[in-house]
Amino acid sequence: MVMQFPALGSRRAIIDRRAISDNITAQAQLHRSDPMLLRGVIVKELKAALDDGRAEIARRLHAKPTRGRESVTAFAFLIDQILRLLYDATTHHLYPSGNRSTGERIALIAVGGYGRGEMAPHSDVDIGFITPWKPTGWTEQVIESMLYSLWDLGLKVGHSSRSIDETMRMAKADLTVRTALLEARYVWGDRALYEETSTRFDAEVMQGTARAFVTDKLAERDERHKRMGDSRYVVEPNVKEGKGGLRDLHTLFWIGKYVNRVRSVAELVDVGLLTQLELRQFQKAEDFLWAVRCHLHTITGRAEDRLTFDLQLETATRMRFTGRHGRSGVERFMRYYFLNAKIVGDLTAMFLAHLDDQLGARGRRYIPALFRRPKKLDGFVLERGRLSLPSDDFFQVDPVRLLEIFAVADRHGLAIHPGAIRAASRDAGLITAKVRKDPRANAAFMDVLTSPRDPETVLRWMNESTVFGRFIPDFRRVVAQMQFDMYHHYTVDEHTIRAVGLLARIEKGDLPGDHPLATELMGKLLSRRVLYVAVLLHDIAKGRGGDHSILGADVAKQLCPRLGLTPAETETVAWLVRYHLLMSATAFKRDLADYKTILDFVDVVQSPERLRLLLCLTVVDIRAVGPGVWNSWKRQLLGDLYEAAEELLRLGHKQKGRSERVAAKQEATRQALGLPDAEFERLRRRLPESYWIAEPEDILIHNAQHILASADAPLSIAAHYYPQRGATLVTVYATDHPGLFYRIAGAIHLAGGNIIDARIHTTRDGVAIDNFLVQDPFGGAFHDPDQLTRIRNAIEDSLSNRHRMITKLSARPLTRTRAEAFRIVPNVLIDNKASNRFTVVEINAADRPALLFSLANALFQSKVTVHSAHVATYGERAVDTFYVTDLLGGKIESKARLQTLERRLLEAAGGEVNEALERA
Repeated sequence: MVMQFPALGSRRAIIDRRAISDNITAQAQLHRSDPMLLRGVIVKELKAALDDGRAEIARRLHAKPTRGRESVTAFAFLIDQILRLLYDATTHHLYPSGNRSTGERIALIAVGGYGRGEMAPHSDVDIGFITPWKPTGWTEQVIESMLYSLWDLGLKVGHSSRSIDETMRMAKADLTVRTALLEARYVWGDRALYEETSTRFDAEVMQGTARAFVTDKLAERDERHKRMGDSRYVVEPNVKEGKGGLRDLHTLFWIGKYVNRVRSVAELVDVGLLTQLELRQFQKAEDFLWAVRCHLHTITGRAEDRLTFDLQLETATRMRFTGRHGRSGVERFMRYYFLNAKIVGDLTAMFLAHLDDQLGARGRRYIPALFRRPKKLDGFVLERGRLSLPSDDFFQVDPVRLLEIFAVADRHGLAIHPGAIRAASRDAGLITAKVRKDPRANAAFMDVLTSPRDPETVLRWMNESTVFGRFIPDFRRVVAQMQFDMYHHYTVDEHTIRAVGLLARIEKGDLPGDHPLATELMGKLLSRRVLYVAVLLHDIAKGRGGDHSILGADVAKQLCPRLGLTPAETETVAWLVRYHLLMSATAFKRDLADYKTILDFVDVVQSPERLRLLLCLTVVDIRAVGPGVWNSWKRQLLGDLYEAAEELLRLGHKQKGRSERVAAKQEATRQALGLPDAEFERLRRRLPESYWIAEPEDILIHNAQHILASADAPLSIAAHYYPQRGATLVTVYATDHPGLFYRIAGAIHLAGGNIIDARIHTTRDGVAIDNFLVQDPFGGAFHDPDQLTRIRNAIEDSLSNRHRMITKLSARPLTRTRAEAFRIVPNVLIDNKASNRFTVVEINAADRPALLFSLANALFQSKVTVHSAHVATYGERAVDTFYVTDLLGGKIESKARLQTLERRLLEAAGGEVNEALERA
C-alpha cells in the first residue's frame, strides 16, 4: 500500500499508533464484560493521544510559523490514526463479529479537504461510511458507536453513511457531494469496498460530465466571491472562502482532477494546465495561506477563517513580521497576504486559459465571451475572441506595446488572453525611464485612464500584470498596501481603481439616484482628464510617513507633465490632491449653518471649476472606501456645502442665496403642515436661521409636527426609524438648561444606543429642540418597538431626575467592539478662528460606546454651553466637534480656561466611562 503523507517527518512524535493500540487491547482484557465502561476508557486513551498530537503540531508550527502545509498534513495524519484506532477498537472489542456476512463490511473514507490530506486545527472531520448494500444491525451499531466516540473526543464531525448505489445516486444529483467524493481517500476498513466505490464513481459519475462540472464550479466560485465582497483586496479577508483564498486554489485542483484525472497538484503540469513556474507559485501561495489559517484556528481555538483586525496583529506577530521602512509588522504581513492573493488570481486566469484551449473546439472559446471582430489591432491578433500576441517577443521588440495592448483592449471592448497577460508580467521589467517618457506610452495610458467605456476593468488588468506599477513607480508603492484601520475596506491600489470606475459610471449617468449632483456636474466640467488624474493620484503617497495629501501633490507636480497635462492642468491636479479631504472634513466635522465655515472653505477653493472637481473627487473617494460608507446623509451634507460655497463664488450673490434657501425650506414646511399663515409665522419666528439652514426638509417637517403636538408640555420625546440613515431619529423638545445635552447622551447610552449624529438647537424663547441619530453599538438598526420605548423612558427618567444617572451608567458594562484592536491617542483641537460666534472644539479619539456622553459631561463640568455637535466616525476613530460658548454666550478665550477644558476632554476621550463618572 502506498504510504500516505510521505513528506511528514517524525510521525511517532505526533502519535504512536502501535503503543496506543497495545494499551487499548490491554484495557479491553480488563473491561471485556462492560462495553459502556470500555468505550469510556477507549475515548479517554484517544483523547490523551489527540491532545498530545495537537500540542506537538502546534510546537512545530511555532518553530516554523510560515510552513502551513506541514501543519495541515500533520493534522490529517493525526486524525487518520485516531480514526483507525477507533475503528479497530470498535470492531474488535466493542462490537466483535466473528463470522461476518458479505453485507457486514464497512469502508471508512475521508472526503473534502480532509480527503485531500489537509486539515486546519479546528476544521470539520468529514468522513463517509460506505457499505455494500443497506446497512445491517452490526454496521449500524459500529457507525453509531464511532460517531458518539468522535463527538466525545470534541471533534466536529461531518458524516454520511451510504451504500455504494446510494453514493452514486447522490453524487449525480448534488454538486457538493460530487466534489467531496472527488477527493475521497481510503482511511481504514474494507479496502475492496473503497476500490469498487472509486471505480464506479469514475465510470458512472465523472465520465462525460467534465464540461458541466467546470461550468457549475466556476458559477459556484463567482457566487462565493460575490458573497465575500468580490475583491481579493478586502482588508478583513476570508482566508478560506474569499477571492484569492484557499478555496480558489482548491477549485483549480478539483477542475484539473475532474477533467484530467490527476491525483496531485504536481500532475497538473504533466497535463498542461500549469507550467513549472506556476506550480511553484501555487505551492508557495498555498503554503502561506494554510499557515495563516492554522494560526487563526490556533489563536481563536475555533474554526475561524476571517482575518479580522485583532487577529491580523496576533497572526503577524506569530509569523514574525516586524516593522520596516515606515511600515508596521501587521501592514507588511497584510501586504504579503494580498500579494499571495494576487498570485492566486493570476494562476486562476492562466489555468482557465489552458483549460479553455483544451476543452474549446477549434476557433471557438469554451468559456464564452461576446466579441466583435475589429479591423485595426495595432499589430496584435485575436485568439478565439481575445487579444493576443503575434509572437512571444512582441513586447521585447517595442516595450511601448506593453501599454498599447491595454488601450487597444479598451478601445475595442476585448478581453486580453491570459497568455498575453503572462507575457506582459514577464516583460514588465522592460518599462524603463525611456519608455515612461515616450509620448506614445503616456498617450496609451491616458486613453485607458480617461476611457468613456470601462477604465476600471482595464486598469485592474494592467495592475495585475504589474505593468501599471512599472509605468508609474509611485503607484507600485501602494500596490497591495492595506491601511490598518476599520474605515478602509480595500487596499490603496484597489480603492483607487474602484474610485476611477465609480467616476466613469457617474459620468455615463449610471448612478443618478445615488449621486444626482455629481452626475449633473460631470457634464459641466471644463477638463474631465484633470479629474481622472486627480482620482488616480489622490492616495498615491500613502504609507510614506508624512501627510499623504501634501506628498501626493508633489508627486502630481512631477508626474502630470509626463502624462501630457498642461502646466495649468498640472497645477489643478496638484491642488485637488493636496485638498482632497477638505470638502468631507468641512461637511462632516463643521457647522454648515455657521457662515464663517463657508467663508473659510471658499477661501481655499477660490473657483467654481475647482469646487465642481472637488465635489466629484470627494464623492468617489468616499464611496470607493467600501460598502455602506456612502449614505444619503453624507450626500445631503456635501450638497449643502456645495450650494453654499457656489453662492459665495458667484459674484453679486454673496448673501442672497442663503436667505433664498431658508425661505424655500420654510415654504416647503408650511405647505407640508397646512397651517394658517399666522400660526406658521409664530412657529417660524421661534426658530433661528441657523436651524433652518442645518436641518433637511423632512426633519424640519417632523420637528414642526412634534413642536405643535407638544403644545406647552415641558418635555416631549419622539423616536422613530429614519431609513435614509439606517438609524433611529430621536427628537427631544424640552426647556433648555445646562447639562441637558449630556443627560440625553447618557440616557441614550443607558438604553443601549450609540449616537452617530447630534444637532442641537434652541428656540428664541429658550426651548431646546435636539435631534439625535441612534444605532446599536455595532452599527445596526435600533428600531424595535421595545428599543424605542426604552429610549423614550430612559431620556424621560434622566431629565426628570428619577434616578442618579451616574450610578446607573457606572453599573452598565461597555459593549466590546472590534475597534479595541486599535490604539488611538486622543487629541483635542480648540479653534477660536473657525467661527465668528463660537469656540470650535474638535476631539479625535477611539470610538466606543458612551464616548459622546463622556465628552458632553466634560463640557458640562467645564461650564460651557453646547450649541451644536457634529459626530463623524471613520471606522475605529471618532471625530466629535462641538460649537460652544461660555454661559453668557461669548467665546472661551481665557488661556487658563482653555487649558482646563482641553485637559478634561482628553481625560474623557482617553478613559473609560466610570472614570468620567467619578469626576462628574
